[in-house]
Amino acid sequence: MQSNVLHPWHGVHYGEQAPRVVNAVIEIPQGSRCKYEIDKPTGLLKLDRVIFSSFYYPINYGFIPQTYGGDKDPLDILVITSLSVQPLTLMDAKVIGVMQMIDGGDPDDKIIAVAATDPGVNHYNNIEELPKHFFDELRHFFEEYKKLENKSVVVEDFGDKAKALTIVQEAIDFYKETFGNK
Repeated sequence: MQSNVLHPWHGVHYGEQAPRVVNAVIEIPQGSRCKYEIDKPTGLLKLDRVIFSSFYYPINYGFIPQTYGGDKDPLDILVITSLSVQPLTLMDAKVIGVMQMIDGGDPDDKIIAVAATDPGVNHYNNIEELPKHFFDELRHFFEEYKKLENKSVVVEDFGDKAKALTIVQEAIDFYKETFGNK
C-alpha cells in the first residue's frame, strides 16, 4: 500500500484565517538545547546542532507553512504556550507581534504568536500586553546563544501586530510567487 506523506513546509496550508491566525509547525520545544530544523529536501525533522552554549530555547520555535521569508526559509514563528510543545506539532497560532533581527548579516524576522487553543495565554491579543521581562529574555537568548560559535545576532526591534500581519502576508505572497499556488 502506498501512502503520500505531505512535506510540512509545502504540503501544509498556512491557515484559513491568515495572517491573523496561522498554522504553526513547531520545530523546537520550549526548554530544548537541540536546534532542530525541517530538512528542506525530505521534510523530515533534522538535528542541526546542539546549542554550543548553556542556553535553552525560552519559547516554542517553528515556522509558518507555505511562507517564504527574505532569508530564503519558511517564515519563523515563536509561539507562546503554557507548556512546551513537541516537535512537528501543528497548531493554531494567533499572531500578536514580531521580533526583527539580523542573523549573520541577513534580516531574519520572528513572528510572535500565542497558541490559540491554550487558555493560559490565548487572552493576549497584542505584543504590548506581554511583560517587559519577556522581551528582555528573548533578546538575551537570541543575541547570546550563538556567541560560542563565533556568530553574531542582533535583535533590532519588536514590532506590533500590524507590522507582523504585513510580514506574514508578504511571506505568503512571496511563497506563491516563488513556488506557485500549492
